[in-house]
Amino acid sequence: MRRWGSSTSDALENIYTLPNALTVSRILACPVLGWSIIEGNFVLATSLLAYAGISDWVDGFIARRYNMRSVLGTILDPAADKALMTTLTITLAMKGMLPIPLAIIILGRDVLLSLSAFFIRYKSLPPPKTLNRYWDFGIPSAEVRPTEISKINTALQLLLMACTTISPLLTLDVVLPLQIFQWIVGGTTIWSGLGYVFSRDAVRYIARK
Repeated sequence: MRRWGSSTSDALENIYTLPNALTVSRILACPVLGWSIIEGNFVLATSLLAYAGISDWVDGFIARRYNMRSVLGTILDPAADKALMTTLTITLAMKGMLPIPLAIIILGRDVLLSLSAFFIRYKSLPPPKTLNRYWDFGIPSAEVRPTEISKINTALQLLLMACTTISPLLTLDVVLPLQIFQWIVGGTTIWSGLGYVFSRDAVRYIARK
């Protein structure tokens, strides 16, 4: 849903939707998830991961079914995934359950993409480029479109983190399968980062009406 500002010609969006609220709830759950892993409470950590997965599917379904999509949603949803991924990467590495080199690759890619997003927001924001307008996400200026390899990489990363988090609760020896999985995720992470650099469809600038 869009509305028009009274003093500018910017198209404004209704950002207070249920899908966005569910996405924000996943972001707010990340500190608790990180704490549970550091404390070795993998039952709680697994429960929070299950909530993250279910809420991610539910907010996507509601957004499509009831036409509650928004440009902010295209920013919040991957941001929630990255917040979850960052939390899992750091805490699992701190617990010695994830190799440090892999953690550096995952976090380094995300930092570079985040810096690029700040630049794209500034570049695409219609004038006047004020600080208040920059942080007003009701004024859409650019839409991030994940590449296919990025979607695959995100799914593989989350699956790896979920398997690693659940592994202490299993009675099976999964060390070797996890090591193979880690090499695969390292490769897709590098590939997806290069994909954003060379893809022309990763960012769509929204024309000002």
